[in-house]
Amino acid sequence: MVAALELYLDPDATRRIRTLWDALESEGVQSMRSLLGQRHRPHVSLAVAPRLDPVVVAEALTGMVVAAPLRLSFRHAGQFLGRVLWLGPTPTVEMLAHHARVYDRLSRAGVSLAEHYQPDHWVPHCTLSMRVPNSLMAAAVRRCLEVLPLEATVVGAAVADHARDIVAPLA
Repeated sequence: MVAALELYLDPDATRRIRTLWDALESEGVQSMRSLLGQRHRPHVSLAVAPRLDPVVVAEALTGMVVAAPLRLSFRHAGQFLGRVLWLGPTPTVEMLAHHARVYDRLSRAGVSLAEHYQPDHWVPHCTLSMRVPNSLMAAAVRRCLEVLPLEATVVGAAVADHARDIVAPLA
């Protein structure tokens, strides 16, 4: 299991993604809705690590608005190795700069982050399913395309380590 610094989306975007999760489930694809006793929340992760200490993260980001009111324009669906299905927002200069500032502060504080979350490697995304069966991928992508484009605003942030049952909100 991993921990993440998560950016949460406005209520309308959250509702639309949860509806997409339901549509994926109706196609036989286990969505993020099924994980964590349905406590999983649609989000975009800024940083991921095997473990994150919420106190250390909060101290590293002191004085910074982590939940900056970024506008996210989800325009595409994607797939990572391992059959992970996601929606991707179009990267903007503002989003990439915000991510780089957060990454820099956490790195300077000694927080060890996953390599694929480094600036110039990070692919901003909202995970929909962790393991889409190959035979269901086309139907799952079709369901994703039905909800795009999806506009969202970041409204909150938290350090989430679900293996340790931690969700610590950040400013």
